[in-house]
Amino acid sequence: METVVLLTISNIFMTFAWYGHLKFKSSPLWIAILASWSIAFAEYCFQVPANRFGHGRFNAAQLKTIQEVITLVVFCFFSVLYLKEEIRWNYLAGFACMVAAVFFVFHKW
Repeated sequence: METVVLLTISNIFMTFAWYGHLKFKSSPLWIAILASWSIAFAEYCFQVPANRFGHGRFNAAQLKTIQEVITLVVFCFFSVLYLKEEIRWNYLAGFACMVAAVFFVFHKW
């Protein structure tokens, strides 16, 4: 659970670092880059411990899969609430395919 919480916090920072500047397109690009790098530092402060603590309970492929699913969930909220974009059915269909990936990665074969 600790790993999932840390990955979620990390992904919130990551999403703002990568996409938050899209609301401020009139700002110079260099400011967007510096702001994004500053936010990304905070992301790494959660991402690295999440992977360090989680590895052993999960393998690397499982950690990456967890991170990607969290990223999609965080991004859905971000794009709707912050960027005011809509989620379309085909996005959800694509996300459902990723849920299938979770099954394959975590299933004991």
